[in-house]
Amino acid sequence: MNRMRNQVQLIGRLGAKADVKHFESGKTKASFSLATKEIFKNNKGEKVEETTWHNVVAWGQPAEVIEKYTDKGSEIAVGGKLINRSYNDKDGQKKYITEVQIDEVVLLGDKAT
Repeated sequence: MNRMRNQVQLIGRLGAKADVKHFESGKTKASFSLATKEIFKNNKGEKVEETTWHNVVAWGQPAEVIEKYTDKGSEIAVGGKLINRSYNDKDGQKKYITEVQIDEVVLLGDKAT
């Protein structure tokens, strides 16, 4: 039940090839943007397509799958949790960011053409 408190599942397409880093410790990190699309009808009955972009981070085996098998436009399903963090930019200003940290990835098909 505790896992349900912070659970994210998304299906979308990579906005660009993932930025992958390999660390001396042997760990692998992949960072990428994932676009999800919702299609619905507005109050006037018109079809509306709405795209939302998500910052995604993968570590370890999911990162290796992302690196090896995906490219810009690849459709994937991911599961994980939301992570909030902060950092100081080059001007010393504190910035806040929300990311989806995934622990599962499923490849769904070919990249968009």
